[in-house]
Amino acid sequence: MPELPEVETTRRGIAPYLIGKRVAAVVLRRADLRWPIPAEVSTLLPGQRIDAVERRAKYLLLHTKAGSALLHLGMSGMLRVLPPDAPIGKHDHVDIALTRNNTQADRILRFTDPRRFGCLLWQAPDTLHPLLAKLGPEPLTDAFTGDTLWLASRGRRAAVKLLLMDNAVVVGVGNIYASEALFAAGINPRRAAGTVSRVRYAQLAAEIKRILGWAIERGGTTLRDFLNPDGAPGYFFRELHVYGRAGEPCHVCGSLIRQTVQGQRSTFWCPHCQR
Repeated sequence: MPELPEVETTRRGIAPYLIGKRVAAVVLRRADLRWPIPAEVSTLLPGQRIDAVERRAKYLLLHTKAGSALLHLGMSGMLRVLPPDAPIGKHDHVDIALTRNNTQADRILRFTDPRRFGCLLWQAPDTLHPLLAKLGPEPLTDAFTGDTLWLASRGRRAAVKLLLMDNAVVVGVGNIYASEALFAAGINPRRAAGTVSRVRYAQLAAEIKRILGWAIERGGTTLRDFLNPDGAPGYFFRELHVYGRAGEPCHVCGSLIRQTVQGQRSTFWCPHCQR
């Protein structure tokens, strides 16, 4: 599943082609993805100028005066900016045609989603969509600190990795980056969240910021179904220390990386480096 760096990479890739452009038309080749696509996408979005492209957690919002198109890439979704005559593939479900002069489209924003776990929804002006209402702070902002994690962890017996993946605590720290940040901070992912000290949470928060920031600069982590908007894969996958490396030697100490399942997701850690 594309994680925060992949989504932010997508936002940065498409934003220059969308901001200031008008939507000439919206082409829906199916009525639903994960959920039904609201009628407002077809009735209110055409004719509107896109004023901003925002990321909130793993959601992308195309803001206009009439409201905002809310997109999620799901497990296999991809957004690309293409010529209007680009061939249509089997899984190309949505085209948003863009124009400079409110006449003929000069580019399209195409939403491709083979598994259809993504979504295209609508947020009315001056409202907050229910999917965004209970989200925690963004990890790359000053609102997220070690104290954020320490306070949220008090009394929790659940594993610290599950705390990191709770979107009510902090958004966007998905499976790959949670594993990598815990390794960098030297914290065993199976450890009870309430037993981690305030000092170690400060280090963990710093590593989350560092790793996510670095991954964004490197173009995200290439997964099987993800490509950047320009068609080039990300390169952060070459920097992974534990994720996906079960049975391989740790880059630091040489111990074999272990794997388990937490919250129905695979977890990887070094038994020597992480306590």
